[in-house]
Amino acid sequence: MPRSAPRCGSQKVRATLYLSVEVLNEARNAAVHLGGYPARMTLTKLAENALRAELERLKRLYNGGADFPERDEDLKGGRPIAA
Repeated sequence: MPRSAPRCGSQKVRATLYLSVEVLNEARNAAVHLGGYPARMTLTKLAENALRAELERLKRLYNGGADFPERDEDLKGGRPIAA
């Protein structure tokens, strides 16, 4: 059975990924700087917003603006595919 994509406000799950030190440090700085009123930014909120924006861009660019098809297997770990 295909997995349904989580939507805004849905349950949060833990994800492990690797980021450059520079990107993570800048994101942490932004989250701390914007943590109060009115933005109330968190690192999770920043990452989710950034991923949503990039997914929308990728859908428009590579999939005619439509959602990507549901995967039938989990991502495989290991080295990235060479470009």
